[in-house]
Amino acid sequence: MDKLLQQISEIGVVPVIKLGHPTRDAAPLAKALCEGGVPVAEVTFRAAGAAQAIRIMKETCPDMIVGAGTVLTTAQVDEALAAGAQFIVTPGFDPELVAYCQEKQVIILPGCTTPTDYHAAYKFGLEVLKFFPAEQSGGVAKIKAMSAPFPMFKIMPTGGVSLKNLAEYIKCPVITACGGSYMVTADLIENQKWDEIIDLCKKSVEIVKEARNG
Repeated sequence: MDKLLQQISEIGVVPVIKLGHPTRDAAPLAKALCEGGVPVAEVTFRAAGAAQAIRIMKETCPDMIVGAGTVLTTAQVDEALAAGAQFIVTPGFDPELVAYCQEKQVIILPGCTTPTDYHAAYKFGLEVLKFFPAEQSGGVAKIKAMSAPFPMFKIMPTGGVSLKNLAEYIKCPVITACGGSYMVTADLIENQKWDEIIDLCKKSVEIVKEARNG
């Protein structure tokens, strides 16, 4: 597995972040995530200023792994990479975006939930796939079922993951990490509840550790 993907796997959780005020919140949020033991973030392009947020987070915590999520166009790929993004996440499987990212030599985690998606990803030689929306698409049961014909993939489920079901996901051997927004909700960020974010990150890290060692 790619070194960066291995580092993400070791952390076990990837906060999926939507920032409405990047100049105000990106730096303290980056510090909170790192302090909580989760030095990784997927900054979604669903909010304006995503590239700015990526740049600020990388400047604030240079060792942090920061990627771009909800990427829909090659222009957004370029914008994210210019800001310092280290990986790209797409909600669905777009062959054009996968090929473009591979040409740029940047990791892409496309959203895949069907055999057709997985087969397309296999043809591109991908290692890790995003499974989105995870809970609504069948959760752990479907991820296990899909791994039978496609054992070469590691999976990052996103969508509906919480502290309550994180252990169930992490215990599945094909799951490399879980994406989630429960530790970086709009309320927590908007009200600058950095201590709560730190606490949720620490709880997540502990759950991952126990699930893997148990």
